[in-house]
Amino acid sequence: MGMSMGSASGGGGRRGGRRKAVMAEINVTPMVDVMLVLLIIFMVAAPLLTVNIQVDLPQAQGGSASTADAKPPLEVTVKKTGGGCQSKVDVYLGDTQIALNELEPKIKAIKEANAGGEATVKIRGDRDACYSDMMKVLGMARDAGYRASIVVIPDQGS
Repeated sequence: MGMSMGSASGGGGRRGGRRKAVMAEINVTPMVDVMLVLLIIFMVAAPLLTVNIQVDLPQAQGGSASTADAKPPLEVTVKKTGGGCQSKVDVYLGDTQIALNELEPKIKAIKEANAGGEATVKIRGDRDACYSDMMKVLGMARDAGYRASIVVIPDQGS
């Protein structure tokens, strides 16, 4: 009975009176600090993890031709010499300058002379060469039966 009297009075220890509210929030500040430290560690450590491993690769067997016997592709260079588009371009077949209208017959003759070889032409153009001039040369190369790739190079004079 004494116990029931004490609890009825309302003054009892821990169970009676106001309760403390439970903290239901997560403090994210320490988590952000830890994540930033981990980010910095990985940013510093990542470049150190790239290791150049020397590997002795095997030589390829078979195929139609080895890379040592392969001829370099035919090179056609287009250089703009003045004016606007389609005005004046110099066309070089290898190191020899030729007229634009002579390009297709010459590369056809080269293809026929190298029958059996891979028909690839590399078309190089300087930075100022117009798109239409490059496409005209590409069309001539494709009409002659070549596979073509275009490379734009910066002008060496400037």
